[in-house]
Amino acid sequence: MRTMVFFDLPNVYLRDKKNYIKFRKYLINEGFIMMQESVYSKIALNSQQSGLLINRIRKNAPKKGIIQVMTITEKQYSQIEYIIGETQNKIIDTEDKLIVL
Repeated sequence: MRTMVFFDLPNVYLRDKKNYIKFRKYLINEGFIMMQESVYSKIALNSQQSGLLINRIRKNAPKKGIIQVMTITEKQYSQIEYIIGETQNKIIDTEDKLIVL
């Protein structure tokens, strides 16, 4: 499964910029990879892990702006069509934060 985060945060005032940077760094530290500006994704082993991830995102979300989260299967993710641009051939999947029970 993939958990995808789409966000549109205000970036006008200095406080808003700091919140934007803090949230973006949080996503990167959680293991998300950037697909596009303000679109990040991460592999989740199952829907329970994805749910826990979404709860952590809620706790770290800034007060202003819009944050949307979507969970899709790997099969759905693999069917993304690139209209303009190139498909990434380099797969960035890491087991750094993987816990095997």
